[in-house]
Formats: sequence, C-alpha cells, structure tokens
Amino acid sequence: MTILDKIIAYKRKEVLKNKAIFSVKELEKSKYFKSETKSLKEFILRTDKSGIIAEFKRKSPSKGLINGTSKVEDVIKGYEKAGVSGLSILTDTHFFGGRNEDILNARKINTCPILRKDFIISEYQILEAKAIGADVILLIAAVLSKKEIKQYTNLAHQLRLEVLLEVHTEKELEKYIPEINLVGINNRNLKTFEVDFENSIKLSKQLPKETIKIAESGISDYKNIIELKKYGFEGFLIGENFMKTTSPEQACMEFIRKIKKQ
Repeated sequence: MTILDKIIAYKRKEVLKNKAIFSVKELEKSKYFKSETKSLKEFILRTDKSGIIAEFKRKSPSKGLINGTSKVEDVIKGYEKAGVSGLSILTDTHFFGGRNEDILNARKINTCPILRKDFIISEYQILEAKAIGADVILLIAAVLSKKEIKQYTNLAHQLRLEVLLEVHTEKELEKYIPEINLVGINNRNLKTFEVDFENSIKLSKQLPKETIKIAESGISDYKNIIELKKYGFEGFLIGENFMKTTSPEQACMEFIRKIKKQ
C-alpha cells in the first residue's frame, strides 16, 4: 500500500466522522457559505503578482515535521506582503498537521485567494471548503474518476469555488475536462515522492493552449520558475522551500525579489 493509498483510506473514515459532527445544514450556516469568492485564475494572470501560490504546511508523510513553530497568521500576512498570487493551506490533520481553523484564521486577514489543500473524495468536503472560507479546491486525478471530477467540479462551481485539477501522468491527463479552472502538474510523484521536472514539461505540452498551468512541488530555486515559464507555466505552488526555514514569509519575499530582478 502506497502513502497515497493510506491517506485516502484514512480520509474516507475521517469524512464519515466529520459528517456526524457537522451536518450539511450546519455548514450552510457559516458566514462564508454565501459570501463572494476570489478568483485564483485572475490573480495568477495579474501582472502585479508573482504567480506564486505560497503554501502553509507543518509536516508531510515523506519529510516528517517541516515547521512546528510558525503561526499561520504571521506567515500568511508575510506571504501576501511579498506579492504572492494565492495561498495554499493544508487542512489534513493526520498526515500534514493542518486543520480547518488555519483557513478560517487566514481568511480574516488576507485578500488573496485561498486554495484548500486536501484529499477530496466526497462532496461533503467541497461544502466544508466553502464553509471555512476557501476560494479554490484541489481535485487529485490520481484518486478520482473522470465522472467524479465532473461531479465535484459542477458542485464547486455552484458554490462559486474554482477547481485546481492535479495530474502527474499521461493517464491522469485523460481525466481533464474543459470546465476545470486551472491544471496543476505535480513535479512530485505522490506514490514515490520523487521529483521530476521533465515529466511536468512533457505533460504541459499536451494540455490545451489556453489552460492555466500550475507547476507544483519540488521548486527550490527561483531559476526553476524562470525555466518553467518557457513552457507556459504561469503559476507555481511552493511550500516546503519556504516552510522549512525559521521565517517562511521572509524566505518567500527574498525568493520573489530574485524573480523580479530577472
């Protein structure tokens, strides 16, 4: 059983547990459930932004504890000041040390779109994402059928949420549907956690020209971004490279400063 298999198996149990604690009716009472959302797609294309989606992540199954001291409020404020296009916040607790409250706290103090980074395998989680103040949800092609992707995308759009579809292989690329707002090509194989930029570049060439392409994971040098831009990538999701430092927000600011100098 791969790490991804373990995560999904745990997630199915977790969703059932959460449903018993917070009903759909309770989620719909959230002040964010009927509120307007921000477009990550628009922020990615803004010329005054960096294209970077900066992530807040405490730990991961492959790396263990990454940052156990930084506060989400401090990091998010710093990321926004640095000029990011969006924020990615892990809400998986068991494997990544995240929680829904991280998005709720971030939502109060920032104006950037927020991606709820989690392993969505149920419509309930999409309703939950809207209730906690997210603007975008992540759908991982490796764990969903094309039918599920269509179903979840339709629900997300009804809730005025955008969808970032994550792919890593040509087979997963077959699950792409035109309704998707953004496509993230994961440089890291979720089954082995190895990073391969060449694989991402190859997949990017197979997407429709108008697709907003996001490079995900393994970006540790501003030169990586300069190179990926040559292949049509407009967004770049970076987490560990910032979070492994004592001041993620400062690391982000210095990273973006180097890009702007080019």
